[in-house]
Amino acid sequence: MDDPHSDAPESDVAEAYDGPALPGLEPEAASDPGYQVLARKYRPQTFDDLIGQEPMVRTLTNAFASGRIAHAYMMTGVRGVGKTTTARLIARALNYDTDEVHQPSINLTPPGRHCDAIARSAHVDVMEMDAASRTGISDIREILDGVRYAPVSARYKVYIIDEVHMLSTSAFNALLKTLEEPPEHVKFIFATTEIRKVPVTVLSRCQRFDLKRVDREVLTDHLARICEKENASVERDGLAAIARAAEGSVRDALSLLDQAIVQADAGQSVTADQIRDMLGLADRSRVLDLLEAALENRAKDALDELRHQYDSGADPQVLMRDLLDHLHAVSRIKAAGPSADLGEAQETVDRLAKLAEAHSLASLGRLWKTALTGLEDVRNAPDPVSAAEMAVIRLMAAASLPSPEDAARLLAGVAAPSGGGANPSTGPGGAPSGPQATYAAPPEPEFHGPKDLDALIALVDEARDIGLKLDIERCFRPVSIKPGAIVFEPTENAPSNLGGRIAAFLQEQTGERWLVDSKPKSKGGETIAERRAREHEERMDAIRRDPAMVKALTLFPGAEILTVDEAAPLPTSEDEDDTTARQENSR
Repeated sequence: MDDPHSDAPESDVAEAYDGPALPGLEPEAASDPGYQVLARKYRPQTFDDLIGQEPMVRTLTNAFASGRIAHAYMMTGVRGVGKTTTARLIARALNYDTDEVHQPSINLTPPGRHCDAIARSAHVDVMEMDAASRTGISDIREILDGVRYAPVSARYKVYIIDEVHMLSTSAFNALLKTLEEPPEHVKFIFATTEIRKVPVTVLSRCQRFDLKRVDREVLTDHLARICEKENASVERDGLAAIARAAEGSVRDALSLLDQAIVQADAGQSVTADQIRDMLGLADRSRVLDLLEAALENRAKDALDELRHQYDSGADPQVLMRDLLDHLHAVSRIKAAGPSADLGEAQETVDRLAKLAEAHSLASLGRLWKTALTGLEDVRNAPDPVSAAEMAVIRLMAAASLPSPEDAARLLAGVAAPSGGGANPSTGPGGAPSGPQATYAAPPEPEFHGPKDLDALIALVDEARDIGLKLDIERCFRPVSIKPGAIVFEPTENAPSNLGGRIAAFLQEQTGERWLVDSKPKSKGGETIAERRAREHEERMDAIRRDPAMVKALTLFPGAEILTVDEAAPLPTSEDEDDTTARQENSR
């Protein structure tokens, strides 16, 4: 039977039906829509048009082919992956009817008698309800009152309830009985972004489909096809940036593409840089430059790069997310090897693999957690770029620390392998890589560096790092100085980053990683400044007690000892012989 409304003018459809559950026409159905945004223009019209949801399409295809059609479906997934679109496609499939086909069918080509009206949300037997605005039991009772009646023209009455998790508890309870034993002519299709908020009693009565985020590469290809149809030229790197920013949402990607296409003048190609500027993104390769500088303790390079990207329009939050992405990629390479599927260019993979070689899995886990905390700080800070700089500084400090295992060895005075990487005789995850299950530990390198505080100061003085030298002399109370490990008590006015600066300096000078641990109230020894003051006071006290000085102070009442100059040592017989020889040579 033909739909009496399908061939009527669209305005007549709106006037012919005034039932409570019919939401009415979409805006473009009532008037000339003019330009249609890409997200609506390219809304899937068949199941073949759905991208990234092949498992669901395969399940539905087999179910319809075998006649095992469920009476209730639950669509779940993040925004923009196609939940409502899929619900309308299922409603069309349930009511598919042509001159040749008179049964439910997943194949929607050519369109059936009811397809157009259902696609426009204008079919009397397919009712859509937004549970976000109609949450109460009275709204559900309207549906339940209409369930008993047969469809007007279609094969099934289909109720599509979007954001179903917003229904009240009483509304869910009212729906349960009908949902468990619905009339044969009724089908329910639910959609939600919060599946955990849907009662288990409802979930158990539905066939559930989890619509996944669309893979970046698949989404990039989809955007490229749409650009071709729109006669728009957009660089693929720019499309990849859009796909990455959309986070698997097709609708978000198309909305961003709509904005990107107009970034260039007519006839010009839209570049990746233009799209990154539009999105507030930094060049991914430059973010990798920033990460490399931070993990290699090149503080000035890292902070200068971050500030330059911010001045160029990069969003600090996006920068931190990209840093997290790169750290995640480095960790995957460390765990699974360079063949891990990262979806990045080979040059980028090679750079990430080089970073992976320099760090252990435990160290990379620490770095990722540090960056994640930094992202939260950037989101909440009144000055996001300052928070991002502090996050990068913390990354540098964390990168300079050895693993907990190496730290324990260093504190015990035992040298540990440098580089923080995995044992070279093991594969990813620590499994032996050779044919045998046993292996010999590699020889441990000998640490080169200061053995005491004076040696540390001498090394800093030799490097002419005046600022670090002054801070160590005034604020460093030694607790323990061993090869590769230093523990000290900071004074009250000590800079908070003193330990990290010492560790970075020693790594630069020795080529080895040092554990430099700052422990307040650990009863460390004297600072060099305190030792000099004590030695000076002891020398002055000894001079005051010297008999000759006592007599001099007695002869001159009120005199004070202000300074003491050390006398030059008296020449020895060898010095006299050398002087005589030089004089004779000069003649």
